[in-house]
Amino acid sequence: MKICIFLLDMSFNYKIDEVDRKILDILINNTRVPFTDIAKKLLISAGTVHIRVKKMEDAGIIKGTSLNLDYDQLGYSFIAYVGIMLDKGKRTKSFLTELNDIPYVTVAQLTTGKYNVFCKVRARDTKHAKDIIFAIDEIAGVNRTESMISLEESINDKKRLMHRIFNELKG
Repeated sequence: MKICIFLLDMSFNYKIDEVDRKILDILINNTRVPFTDIAKKLLISAGTVHIRVKKMEDAGIIKGTSLNLDYDQLGYSFIAYVGIMLDKGKRTKSFLTELNDIPYVTVAQLTTGKYNVFCKVRARDTKHAKDIIFAIDEIAGVNRTESMISLEESINDKKRLMHRIFNELKG
């Protein structure tokens, strides 16, 4: 399991201190590390770690957990990005509801510019991706789609950004 850490507007009531930053820094690098190991490393009690993590969860700084899978091992190594142009902006909500019913669409972003929605599709192969893209095309309100095939996911590292955010918060 991986703890997803999101920083919200810094106007919330919970103030992150140096101990919290150190706890989060350890969790960013290894979300499965036991609280007792964090406590030993920071020379505090495991109860303190538990309470601080709970407070950060309650404040919305730490949100949920997720599981990271090796999609190549599971046979879903094909990635396509699909830009979707809708007929009318007022159909966006109903479109997103239907798009959400396609489980192979793993990310969907409302965007400005050429596309109304830009999404990431994960498939087994090109035929499977074609079927998914055709299913997207069939959703009411879709004017047109443009697809791009990912040759390789060269960078996928949220840890660097999280570390940078914490360093900026220190200043």
